[in-house]
Amino acid sequence: MSDSQDYDLIVIGAGSGGVRLARMSAGRGARVAVVESRYLGGTCVNVGCVPKKLFVYGAHVHDELEDAAGYGWTLPLDQVSFDWPTLVANKNTEIERLNGIYGRMLENAGVTVIDGTASIKDPNTVVVGDKQYTTAHITVATGSWPVVPDVPGKECILTSNEMFYLPQLPKQAVIWGGGYIAVEFAGILAGLGVETTLLYRGDLFLRGFDNDVRQFTEQEMRKKGIHLEFGVTIEAVEAEDSHYTVKLSNGNVMETGLVMAATGRRALVDGLGLTELGIELNASGHVVVDDYFQTSVPSITALGDVIGTPQLTPVALAQGMVLSRRLFGDGEGEVDYTAIPTAVFCQPNIGTVGLTEQEARVAGHTVKIYRSEFRPMKYILSGREERCLMKLVVDGATDKVLGAHMVGPDAGEITQGLAVAIKAGATKAQFDSTMGIHPTSAEEFVTMREPVA
Repeated sequence: MSDSQDYDLIVIGAGSGGVRLARMSAGRGARVAVVESRYLGGTCVNVGCVPKKLFVYGAHVHDELEDAAGYGWTLPLDQVSFDWPTLVANKNTEIERLNGIYGRMLENAGVTVIDGTASIKDPNTVVVGDKQYTTAHITVATGSWPVVPDVPGKECILTSNEMFYLPQLPKQAVIWGGGYIAVEFAGILAGLGVETTLLYRGDLFLRGFDNDVRQFTEQEMRKKGIHLEFGVTIEAVEAEDSHYTVKLSNGNVMETGLVMAATGRRALVDGLGLTELGIELNASGHVVVDDYFQTSVPSITALGDVIGTPQLTPVALAQGMVLSRRLFGDGEGEVDYTAIPTAVFCQPNIGTVGLTEQEARVAGHTVKIYRSEFRPMKYILSGREERCLMKLVVDGATDKVLGAHMVGPDAGEITQGLAVAIKAGATKAQFDSTMGIHPTSAEEFVTMREPVA
């Protein structure tokens, strides 16, 4: 650390990874500044994980009200009303609270927050507005941004960013895409009473997930009244007086009140000046780094969504911890990207960790599959037809559990615990010897005895 420069580290971007890196580095005695042009907390806190989960909770209330009758509660559903502006306003209040928490965390850690848009002048100088700041290290943690395909009428198409601030809900909506964000927003809108259609170019959404999970989720989403159309894409959108006309690749035309694209995200590197400095970007536009987040310029590192690793908040947090240690600690540490648990908060939820059945077979494992499908106890009295899927992928030679997959209520909560076991290398025999918690859905993971494949 040198007193000849303004800072030891300047982090560009105050998302999850950038804030963690800044705080941990300041705690190790480094002089740290964070530059942020939008909002503290990044995508996750403001237009991602947190508000999305709040909307998912809100959307699921209708199911709970319907289910109440089976438990003796008389609720005249025709008298129940929903007010979208109230949900948005309450969500905004919570996000503002979290923004404040992030600000106080940085302040208490001794990190300087610089408001504005940054560019990198040279390997040791960051420019914000009309001011220049010198530093020993620069970390790019600017995240990613939604991409809308270049089709006629693209200016009419919303992204997830705008969905969190809609002034009112439409009667009909079209969601374009097949990943996490698309299926989650389809569930949110449908749960709030919007007639929802999801369009995806492939033959089945959620590419990369276990095939049983994908097929089961399709089945359950259709039960929710969500219209799913595969093998189709949008060719053009035209704005009418109070609606949109959507022209599809199969020749069909749809009328709708809203079109949202969830068709991918790009690394947010605009205006940073990376290529001018000789920093390499790959074919997808992500910053190229080595295993220790080092770019081709020795003083500049990068982490989070901008480098193309799994776009998950816990991944960025882990990267921030490791990079801080490497820059200002003992110089050791690396991020382990194996067996990363994840959840998709569609309805019902998906939780998954480890290898899919397809990945395990491709990797050469002799695979045993344990699979269970049932109606959760919660829905027995209510009469709801929603079902739950649980699946274990096991190495037949070693008995090691390679992957666990679930579609059903609280799948994310259940999968987090399973992730610890799989990360620790648990065997199927150890699963079998674990006492279940009865009666729960989760106990099914330790009571599946006979392989189905």
